[in-house]
Amino acid sequence: MVRRPVAWIVAVVLLVEAFGIAALNWFLGMVVDRQDMSLAGLDPDMMSMSSKIGGLVFGLYFALCGLVALLVAVRDRAPAGVGRILLISVAVVHGVLGAVTWGLVGWPAFLFMVAVLGLVVLLLMTYDGRNGWESDAGDAPGPDDAPDVKILPQGGPVDTVPAAVTPPASTTP
Repeated sequence: MVRRPVAWIVAVVLLVEAFGIAALNWFLGMVVDRQDMSLAGLDPDMMSMSSKIGGLVFGLYFALCGLVALLVAVRDRAPAGVGRILLISVAVVHGVLGAVTWGLVGWPAFLFMVAVLGLVVLLLMTYDGRNGWESDAGDAPGPDDAPDVKILPQGGPVDTVPAAVTPPASTTP
């Protein structure tokens, strides 16, 4: 059973990443503020403030996704509704960030992003098969597990089921 450990790992990684993203953007906002330089005529105070606000927003987003993964780990149930959408969106974000970091930062950051992407997808896929065809407990009914249906005529129960029922022939001239 890898479901719960993967959910715990995803929760911890996303919560640490939330703090890291918020701290990095806050630091970048402080750097822009202390340099007091403009980029293409933009206000440095506005750039600093937007970097800090963006860091807080993305940090809260990753923290919320980490909270969803934490709830999945504690409850041992598949995410549903908004939680599932958040986990799918954080997987997409890590895919896009992985593509961007390959060119801008380098392959170690790319490998980290792809590893987190793989963990989130593994979390989604292992809980997805719980009620479907890939149940670990084997308690999900399959097509061969359908109950036998017996036809009950008006006279009482019948021990055999007819192979095919044919409609009566039409007697119209």
